[in-house]
Amino acid sequence: MTIQEMKKGYEQEVTYQKHMLRNLGYWFQLWTIISGIGIVLTYFFYRQNLWLCILGITLFVIGTLGMLVFGYAGWKGQQNIHAIIDDFDKKIEYFQ
Repeated sequence: MTIQEMKKGYEQEVTYQKHMLRNLGYWFQLWTIISGIGIVLTYFFYRQNLWLCILGITLFVIGTLGMLVFGYAGWKGQQNIHAIIDDFDKKIEYFQ
C-alpha cells in the first residue's frame, strides 16, 4: 500500500463519518421538534384536557431522551473523526 492509497482511504473514511454525523444531526432535529410539540401541547392543554396534557408531557420526555442519545452519538462521532485524523497524521510522520 502506498502513501497515496492510504491517504485516499483515510479521506474516504473521514468523508463517510462526516456524512453520518449530518444524519445524526437530522435525527437530533427531529427529536427537538418532537420535544417542542410536547411543550406546546402541555402549555395549551394544561388545565383543559388531561389526555392531551399527558401526551404533551410524554412527547417532551421522549424527545428529550432522543436528543440526549443522538447528541451523545454526535459527540462521540466528532471524537472518532479527530482520532482518525490524528492516526493518519502519526502514520504520515512515521513514513516520512
